[in-house]
Amino acid sequence: MAEEAAAPLLHGLPDEIVVWEILIRLDPKSLLRCRAVRRAWRCATSARRFLLAHHARQPTLPIVFGDRYRNILALDHRASADAQLHTIARLDEDFMLEASCDGLLLLSKFDHIVGFRTYLSVCNPATSQHASLRPLSGFDILGMYPHSPTGEYRLLLQRMNYMDSSEYQIGFYVFGLGSNEAPRYIGCSETKLALAFFNVPVRLRDSLHWYPLEYRTESDHLEYEEESKLVVTVFDTIAESFRQMRAPLVSTNSSIFKVDDMLGICNCNQALEIVDIWVLQDYQSEVWDLKYRIELRLDELTKLRGELEGLDGDGNWSLTAASGDGDVLLLVSFSHWSFGHWLFYVDTDGELVASFQDLYACKHRFKQTLVPHDLFTTLEGHAVGASPLI
Repeated sequence: MAEEAAAPLLHGLPDEIVVWEILIRLDPKSLLRCRAVRRAWRCATSARRFLLAHHARQPTLPIVFGDRYRNILALDHRASADAQLHTIARLDEDFMLEASCDGLLLLSKFDHIVGFRTYLSVCNPATSQHASLRPLSGFDILGMYPHSPTGEYRLLLQRMNYMDSSEYQIGFYVFGLGSNEAPRYIGCSETKLALAFFNVPVRLRDSLHWYPLEYRTESDHLEYEEESKLVVTVFDTIAESFRQMRAPLVSTNSSIFKVDDMLGICNCNQALEIVDIWVLQDYQSEVWDLKYRIELRLDELTKLRGELEGLDGDGNWSLTAASGDGDVLLLVSFSHWSFGHWLFYVDTDGELVASFQDLYACKHRFKQTLVPHDLFTTLEGHAVGASPLI
């Protein structure tokens, strides 16, 4: 037993090379397979120092959906000239992806007849861990984040004025994953912030950032503004309070994303021909620079537009921006009830890189991890029912 314990991980190579130059470079799926080869390999790759270093090397990739939202995929543009799709998770039913954070997915199901969430689950697809949560019916889930002072993962919730507020007042709440306590009220801003329709937040510098899509007025009407008097909304995840930052002067047909550890705002004109990418170069001074102006030169897209002229009814076009290892990706979506759904991946030169049928873009990003989450230890015994993962 002593000889076996002292044996090298791989004959002919020092253990340091095997661990920190070979095993550390494997993707999570391959690394899990290697753990089954030898007990020594399993021990070496289960150390927390190794797992944290391995997680730091994993790319953060944009998420897309396939098979009517039952497949969660990562769009990986790094390996070759063409984009590749990697399966993150296969779901056994139709779920909504509410949030993604540190390798965790928050999945839900709604009863559209009564209009309430009936199921909420958190899972780590890389390790197949999952746990059921209370459904938090009547709340909008704005984001998930680690609360660094406590190490707890929390949800930022919003109670809107059109919801039944007999039990909870209108405003913002915080809920600790696995907590048996009710969501904690943290206030309601006196500005339009409390009535804003948010999209997926960007987590940066211990804060969540949004660029609001639109506003709901006190009289329950949607309000749009052609030129941006809007600001970036910021939620400090340590102090758990809101503030605002200046945004560049763009139309509200915009979305926020993360690029090179900086905030970016993607704005496109109504004709979907010109895309501007703004980057927050100085976070403290709130200085934005126009980094790209992209003219979409899409022969395939133009051809597709021509084919659409004979279709019954207009198709729906949309664009979102994402980032992978510093590169900006434009994901252009088209859907029509009779033509189907297409997703086009475009680079910053405006050139079409790849196209996919029956794939749906979203604004979530995902970074796989094998680091054990204390969350699942806290939730032990909550993993009732079948896992949503296949």
